[in-house]
Amino acid sequence: MNPIRVAVADDHPIVLAGIKALLQAAPDIALVGEATTGTAALDTICRASPDVAVIDISMPDLNGIDLARHLAERCPQVRLLALTVHEDRAYVQPLLQTGARGYLLKRSAAEDLLRAVRAVAEGGIYLDPAVADKALPSASRPAAEPGAEEALSPREEEVLRLTAQGFSNKEIAARLGVSVKTAETHKARAAEKLGLRTRADIVRHGASHGWLEELARR
Repeated sequence: MNPIRVAVADDHPIVLAGIKALLQAAPDIALVGEATTGTAALDTICRASPDVAVIDISMPDLNGIDLARHLAERCPQVRLLALTVHEDRAYVQPLLQTGARGYLLKRSAAEDLLRAVRAVAEGGIYLDPAVADKALPSASRPAAEPGAEEALSPREEEVLRLTAQGFSNKEIAARLGVSVKTAETHKARAAEKLGLRTRADIVRHGASHGWLEELARR
């Protein structure tokens, strides 16, 4: 089985060394690149094309949110995991909206970094439990109509759950033994019923129902 190829970006040498030590101790993970600035991270990650890129948010010359946006354009196949001290909604939501697959607090890294990397590499989403509620819309955002969830069929809910956990339509179809078109139809119907317009909306909905923590426990 091929190892999970990982690149790391953090501007603090001691933190970077600690992250590398955790990753290099895992037999199923291979470190393929590292950087200490946002610009260097962009070049390194696109050149190495890892399975997962672990990035800090606060970095010189190009912050993690802007880095994630550039990576989404230049090398969208790379799955991003933010590793940061920031717990505010102002950081969590923009990262998810760029397409990042994970958000882990540095204080949790010793226990959860490897699990987060593996979850993201497998196509899932990992949210630190301490910030899961920050992935939800603010109180000013219109809520779904009461009872809307009951309108979903079991298959629609199952497809929406897998979508929130980061699986592609193709991966969902394979898991459920249906065609990709059927999976897409179930997802579209579920999203329409709940008023979910974007992938970020689906992730927030999943977080509010405990679906992301469910994935992290696997």
